[in-house]
Formats: sequence, structure tokens, C-alpha cells
Amino acid sequence: MMAKLALFITNLEGGGAERVLVTLANQFVHQGHQVDFLLAEKKGVYLKEVSPEVNLIDFGVRRMLRTLKPLQHYLRGESPDGLLSSLPYPNLFAVLAARLARMKTTVVVREANTPSFRIKQNPMKDKVFERLIIQFAYPHADYVVAVSKGVQQDLYRYRCIPEDRITLIYNPAYTQRLLQLRDEPVDHGWLTAGQPPVVLGVGRFDHQKDFATLMRAFALVRADRAARLLLLGEGPLRQELEALAQQLGITNEVSMPGFVENPFAYMRRAAVFVLSSHYEGFPNVLVQAMACGCPVVSTDCPSGPCEVLDNGRYGYLVPVGDAEGMAKAIKRVLDGIAPSVPEEWLLQFHEVHVAQQYLDRLLCRRSNSSNKKEVKIPCKK
Repeated sequence: MMAKLALFITNLEGGGAERVLVTLANQFVHQGHQVDFLLAEKKGVYLKEVSPEVNLIDFGVRRMLRTLKPLQHYLRGESPDGLLSSLPYPNLFAVLAARLARMKTTVVVREANTPSFRIKQNPMKDKVFERLIIQFAYPHADYVVAVSKGVQQDLYRYRCIPEDRITLIYNPAYTQRLLQLRDEPVDHGWLTAGQPPVVLGVGRFDHQKDFATLMRAFALVRADRAARLLLLGEGPLRQELEALAQQLGITNEVSMPGFVENPFAYMRRAAVFVLSSHYEGFPNVLVQAMACGCPVVSTDCPSGPCEVLDNGRYGYLVPVGDAEGMAKAIKRVLDGIAPSVPEEWLLQFHEVHVAQQYLDRLLCRRSNSSNKKEVKIPCKK
């Protein structure tokens, strides 16, 4: 039976949370549901990836606070069966708008990162505000989705959210679109036949991703063999990373071309993919690299890498900030010592499987009001 669903986020600028919601919106309409995608601002590189069957609604505001009234009005006027939001501020206003609208819409908020680690990195005013969101908004959602077991355990520690409302759903990182894009051509001379092996990193240039440790590890690799480092992304630490490359004497072996719309084609051709983060929620890029056939090395950071790699069975795990350990793992992969990843393992991250888990939560009220004797997942609110 067709349902009416709404997804809410700030915009569709490049980011993991934005890509996940686009994937889910497309999968929901593919399964026959009506989907409204609500944006504070209709902008971002992922707009063109949204299916034409998804109805994009632009609130036309720059400040998230100003989304409260139009979101409340939308909920009263359209009365969707379920509302899904992601990231702290959209999560806050999704919960507030639903309570003010007094509708029976099921509200599901998605926690995309490990809260305690994210909050530590924020300025003081943001620390306070994000704690308030978790303590006073999340308990009023029907479900809080944790994207990894580590995030789930972190949310348990706050003790303000009923444990039966915190539900684990991995990200839909393994998609049909990825399988199509990975074989597209790449306009980069380093990824052609006969060139030295390429070590690849993808992400925002900020403290969380810790590309500085990856650079130091690469310098150790480069000391005894030919190799190149390719970093895809942008962020506030670009100049610091460029300065570090110069300091390490690897400027000519490092390329930072910026954000690319199709990182999967790069993953398909790289010799090894490296995640160097201090912390994560769920590292989509690890699943994506494995789905592209690229061996992976990752820090054993909270949360997600250990789960995705099955405790190191499907990729090398190294301590956070350990450049020497990272370099040794990279060398092992370049020497041809890398585990293979079975298709069966990746299926738990497939978009169809993950979308169904979200639908089970978003449609819990409809399930409860139906005549079915058994309900797959009961609504907790």
C-alpha cells in the first residue's frame, strides 16, 4: 500500500547525511511510495541525483530556525505517514514541528555521528545546544536511528532516550548507482596504466578526518617505494595540509583536486583506500571502496570501521593517529596482501535492505492501525 513520506534536511550540499537521504528518497519512490523532500534551501550538488518522481519542496530560508513554521504548516496540510530527518538541527525542528502540529505523523530522527565525540570538537555554545537536542528533542521522536552499534551505545549513555526507541540501521552505502558510476572514466593522469600505485583518501579537510596522519603515513611509504597520494574533498584545513605536504617533501606526489561528484571511479582504480578519521558515525566510504573492489585501511576509530570490516577481517585496522601503523598496513596492501570481501557481506549495506528497515519504522503507525494480526516493528510512542 502506498504511503506518503517526508524527508527533511538543510540542503543537498556534498555530505554523507545528504547522500544517504537522497538514496532513501529515491528508493522509497522506486518502491511505489509518495515522497516529499523538504529543504531549508534548495541547493547542492546532490540535487541532480534526486529522482524526478520525488517532490522537492524549498522552504527558501537560510536559518534553520525559520523552517519551524513552514514545516509545521506542511505537516498540518499534508499529514504524511512518516517524517525522517538527519543532522542535529533538522532533527530538532522535525521533533518540534511535529509536536506543535499535533499530527499522528511518525517522526524518525537519524543520528549520523558519534555524539560524544562530535560534541567535544564543537565550540562551547554548540556543545550546549547539541546536548540539549539529544536530551530534550530526541526523547520525543518515535525512533532515533543509530547508524552503527558504536553510535547506538553512545546514545544509550545519555539515559534520556528510552532504549527501545534507539534503533540500529546501517547506511545504504551499497547502491545500484555506485555500480554504474564506478566504471565511468576518470580525468586524472595518475590513474592510468603504467603509473605508480595511488593511495586514496576521500572526505572533508577538517580535524575529524585527520588527513594529516594519512600524509605522514604516506611520507613513510614514499620513503622506500614509488607511490602517490590522492585526496578528494575540500575543507578549512586545505592550506595546512598543503603546507604539511611541503614540509614532508611529498608535494609532487600529493594531489588535492577538490570535491568530485563521482569518487567511485577513483576508488575503482586506486591501489588502496585509507580512512584516517579520529571518529565517525558510519563510514560510508569504506563500504563504497570495498564495493568498488579497492582494498581498505582504516583507523579503528569510534564508530563504524570495526563493524564494517568485521573486526579487521575485510581490511586493516590501525590505531587512531598512528602514522607508522598506517604506513605498514598500506605497504602490506601494496605488496598484494589484502583480504577479499564477499558479496554476501556487503548486502547488509544495500540500499534496498536498508530502505525497508526505515520503512518499517516510518510506517509503524499505519501498521498498528491496520487489521494485521502481526506487526513487524511496533511503534514505541
